[in-house]
Amino acid sequence: MRAVLLTLFLCTTADAVELRSVVVERDDNLYWLESEVWFDADTAALYAVFLNYDLTHEFTSFVVESRNLEPAEDGRRRFYIRNQGCVWFVCRSFERTGHVEHVPNEYIQSTADAEVSDFHISVESWEFKPEDEGTVVVYKFKFDPKFWLPPVIGPYVLQRKLELDSNHALSQIERLAQDKAQ
Repeated sequence: MRAVLLTLFLCTTADAVELRSVVVERDDNLYWLESEVWFDADTAALYAVFLNYDLTHEFTSFVVESRNLEPAEDGRRRFYIRNQGCVWFVCRSFERTGHVEHVPNEYIQSTADAEVSDFHISVESWEFKPEDEGTVVVYKFKFDPKFWLPPVIGPYVLQRKLELDSNHALSQIERLAQDKAQ
């Protein structure tokens, strides 16, 4: 994911970043994650940070490798991400490779190719909305992992882990966007 489970979205930091909502739900093996965060950053600069997969590993330790790939034959952007994380005593590494569709400064959607990823389904989107001299980012992530997550407590554990581990990531995203805008 950019980072699957995007630890970057889910907590308030000492900076201007403001978490507005976080929801994790599950139906069988299909998970939905949605969050809304306000960043004290220019929309175009924030969009550029999220669109550049070469930067992803700079704002979260959950992503151990990330990069932009050569465009597909049809011209679409492509990405690769390898995540590594632990929930309690279970640690796991998983990969996603796929394509990116986007509308400049408004919307990004990444879809993993199930044949070369550790997910049957993995679709992430970011919607960018200017607000109060900053930007609101609405993040949605729908995924069906090829690996096992505990069904009863999975959503709760994911949400708590994301809430607790995202302070640094949110600050880094905001800082990178602010640096780009200067």
